[in-house]
Amino acid sequence: MTEVNRPCLSCFKKSDSAGGAVHTEQNPIAGWSPQSEHTSRVVCAHTESIPKEEHSISPLQDTCDLLNHMEDRMTTSGTLLWMCLVLFVLLTQHTSHSIDVAGLSVDPPANIRITDPGHLGYLKIEWNIPSSLQNLTDCTVRYQLRFYSTYAERWMSVRTVRLSYEAQFDLEKPIQLRMLTLVKGACTNDTEVLGEEVELVHTPEHTGVVGSRIRDFHCVYLNKEYMDCMWKAGSVNPPGSKHYLYYWHRDMPETAECPEYIPPSEFGIGCRFPKQSLLEFSEFNICVNGSSTEGALKPAFFSLEVQNKVKPARVSDLELLVENELVQVQWSPPAGKVPEQCLEYNLEGTTESTDGSKWQWTNVTEDTTIDFLWNGGSQTTCFRVRSKVNDYCADEGFWSDWSDSVCFPEITVEGRNYEPWNDLALTSILIIIIVAVLIFCLMLLMLSKMCVNRKEQKQAFTLYQEKVHKAFLSPVFH
Repeated sequence: MTEVNRPCLSCFKKSDSAGGAVHTEQNPIAGWSPQSEHTSRVVCAHTESIPKEEHSISPLQDTCDLLNHMEDRMTTSGTLLWMCLVLFVLLTQHTSHSIDVAGLSVDPPANIRITDPGHLGYLKIEWNIPSSLQNLTDCTVRYQLRFYSTYAERWMSVRTVRLSYEAQFDLEKPIQLRMLTLVKGACTNDTEVLGEEVELVHTPEHTGVVGSRIRDFHCVYLNKEYMDCMWKAGSVNPPGSKHYLYYWHRDMPETAECPEYIPPSEFGIGCRFPKQSLLEFSEFNICVNGSSTEGALKPAFFSLEVQNKVKPARVSDLELLVENELVQVQWSPPAGKVPEQCLEYNLEGTTESTDGSKWQWTNVTEDTTIDFLWNGGSQTTCFRVRSKVNDYCADEGFWSDWSDSVCFPEITVEGRNYEPWNDLALTSILIIIIVAVLIFCLMLLMLSKMCVNRKEQKQAFTLYQEKVHKAFLSPVFH
């Protein structure tokens, strides 16, 4: 029986076990095991190998960095011990000062949870104000949220007074959050007090045939007219396998299935998105799952930005203008929907000498003309150009296909140059061809008339013979 695995609406597997319930669509993730980590973690002799953002949390980090720098200059163990004692006093004074001034307990946010609305990785993080700060009126309570972005491969940080935040996550990798509370105002003598930081980690679970996750997924936005996303089946491809693609961006109320599937070929399986289904400068989330006779295929999740996948059309009108020793290479922007101001060009030149040696160079520019000086030698240089969206309009993109090459001087064959005919020669040849066609037509017309006349003469002669025959036989019978 084929198991149908349709929309990738949720990344979380249902669980009824107590204390470990992980909820699906529209339900929060609960039952995480928070790992406390004090924000004032400092090592005197050597700083621990932890992410840079974690260092920024400590209010004494600048002092620690200074002491660590000074440590490198110290040569006696007694001086190093003295510096450690100074740091201990400073840290103790700061902690006692915060407690004395604040006179309150700054607890971490309460009831931290994540809601998965089925947007293929765009999750909502929610929390509540700590119970110890609910009746606080003369101070501002803010929250610092840090989460690890596996797409950017770094920690992202935000501070907010709100009780929720939305962010993009890779549903095939662990979700890591770190949160703390900040209090500042009259109740703390305008000193910002940082509470304890808690860490929450959750690893989404996905079912499916082992090895059935798709491979080599990639998308290309061709000339900003349509986007093709292609992939290949997994290393394990069970009998009766069928793939489904679902996508979402922020202008869509819910996920939708691929508008137009591309039939399987040597290039793989694919989906074509028309321009009206795309949204630039936004998370464009994709999930590819599937079904087979052996069960569901493992889902694969991707998040991209459409403007970073553009491949412009091919430049088709590259030409050379030569005046004395100046050679100007010029071209026009490729046809299509990519704005001219968003394009940069890669001009490639290949020079060949009479002895067969070659060398190549490239020039990246946003202009559509480049000038060169020609030394009048026997060298031949060929040019070709391609285009790509520049850094002002996208973070990345694809180079277009190369244009046809144009060369200067013209490439020789058997020592003779191919030179273009001038206008007079072309006009003369055209006139000769027209005259030859007219003469041929006239000859056909005359031949046709001759055939008609000959036929008429033959018919007249036949009638004459019949009359003579009748006239000769008529007296005999009478």
